[in-house]
Amino acid sequence: MKLKKVAVVGCGRISERHIEAINLNKNLELSLICDIDVERSKKSADKLNINYVENISDISGVDLITIATPSGLHPKHVIEASEKCVAPIIICEKPISLTVRETVEMFNHVKKNGKKLLAVFQNRYNPLIEFIKKILLDNTLGKIYLFNVNIFWNRNDDYYKIGWHGTLDLDGGILYTQASHYVDMLLFFFGKLQEAKGFGGNLRKLEVLDTVAATLKFENGVVGSLNTTISTYRQNYQTELTLIGQNGTIRLSGTNLKKIDFWDVKNIKKPIINFENHSNSYIKLYNYIVNESFEYFPTYDEIISCISLMEKLSF
Repeated sequence: MKLKKVAVVGCGRISERHIEAINLNKNLELSLICDIDVERSKKSADKLNINYVENISDISGVDLITIATPSGLHPKHVIEASEKCVAPIIICEKPISLTVRETVEMFNHVKKNGKKLLAVFQNRYNPLIEFIKKILLDNTLGKIYLFNVNIFWNRNDDYYKIGWHGTLDLDGGILYTQASHYVDMLLFFFGKLQEAKGFGGNLRKLEVLDTVAATLKFENGVVGSLNTTISTYRQNYQTELTLIGQNGTIRLSGTNLKKIDFWDVKNIKKPIINFENHSNSYIKLYNYIVNESFEYFPTYDEIISCISLMEKLSF
């Protein structure tokens, strides 16, 4: 297989996960770092012994471009990469944008320029999430009567002193920056969303919501709630998914939902698999790209539904 060269745009914290996964893939080569902060990009490039550039338009000689910049800049950077660079595949961190309008524009520009845009929702590749998806497809639980998702995390005041965090234009709020993986998970599990209602609070006096409580209904009749906050006292408290079905009840918990906390399913014993010991899900993401297994990525409709829900409940 021909070695594919990759450029990563943005040298923030999330870029480290991409860089790790790229470097662990024998069919990929990280060849370029791009950031408008020249000092930061030079520091990253020197550490990795690769080249760096300041502008996306200066990126050349690569097959993949990964956009890992602040959320509100994703549309601008994806469109620029599709128009100014020859790389046929553009990978964009979550959330792909903050509005449906921008999302549509991004895909239109990418398509017009003959490129492919892939959205990063790597929690889909969490083995326990994949396992639950299979259970739902197999109808093991029968009808799903109710779901409940709780994401009770802490982001302290120091976190919001970092540049773009907590800003309306670049962050978007808790659903975009912290909870979007779980919004995507629900779409992954239950399909098209029919209706959503909720309330948000910003008692932290940020530009964006720090808390959201919402009720969702999917076209297949499944209903449930999504509750999320970044104002939990002192530290992250809980990430939880409960499924109540015709033939059983399941509760998942732990960081990124890696643990089965409760299992009561008709005629099926609790799996003895240790789902907590699995590799960086970004590794799977890049393997799928190398193998051109694009069916494992969210579809255009799923992405639009995800952004539509978050936009409706956040602004």
